[in-house]
Amino acid sequence: MIKLIHLTKTYKELRAVDDLNLEVREGTLFGFLGPNGAGKTTTIKMMAGVLKPTSGRILINGMDLAEEPEKVKKCIGFIPDRPYLYEKLTGMEFLHFIAGLYGMDHASSLQSRIHDLLDLFDLTHWGDELIESYSHGMKQRLVMCSALLPQPKVLIVDEPMVGLDPRGSRLVKDIFLEESRKKTTIFMSTHSLEVAAELCQEIAIIQAGKIIALGSAEELKKAAGVDGSLESVFLKLTEGKRIAHATPLSAS
Repeated sequence: MIKLIHLTKTYKELRAVDDLNLEVREGTLFGFLGPNGAGKTTTIKMMAGVLKPTSGRILINGMDLAEEPEKVKKCIGFIPDRPYLYEKLTGMEFLHFIAGLYGMDHASSLQSRIHDLLDLFDLTHWGDELIESYSHGMKQRLVMCSALLPQPKVLIVDEPMVGLDPRGSRLVKDIFLEESRKKTTIFMSTHSLEVAAELCQEIAIIQAGKIIALGSAEELKKAAGVDGSLESVFLKLTEGKRIAHATPLSAS
């Protein structure tokens, strides 16, 4: 469902993402972990079509993002780490706006889906309120509503739990698990190793723009020679490499 081929992004003297190759199967809840500056958000923004790669290819649902950007984006839901919302719209108006971008029918079925999503994310009573009156956690949940609205085949998520209280975090975890059961492929970057260990069937650890480990939580433990938590695995695998937030071009 997702295939990254020699994906590379450079900024002046730094290579933020360095010749990344990765495949994610349909219906997988995939965790993308790494220290700050490792290249997680850059990779995700390229996958979502927000950033243009320096080189390499991104295939989503068998389509090349560079060759068929509109078709690819129609099957993607994107939840960024810092969502931008039009705060002078109500939550309901914003979701109708998103539906229009995806070319969704404004029939009763759309209205029903919007109401279902608002109810799912505990926003029903706020649907007619201006977004500027929402708390940070409510805004985050509204963005998740908008990402799920077109029923995407692929959900790309950057730090989904930021700003959510424990109840909100539990709700989002349950929703992601249910979407995965429905064969939605979820590519999730997170700093929460607890969340990754609880939810993800496969995990990649990225460091200095390169994937240094890939597999299930148990497979990563064996690779690291650690019989403990995912946190222990993460610290062991990234030990001594933290100074390399990106790869200098001269080092390649």
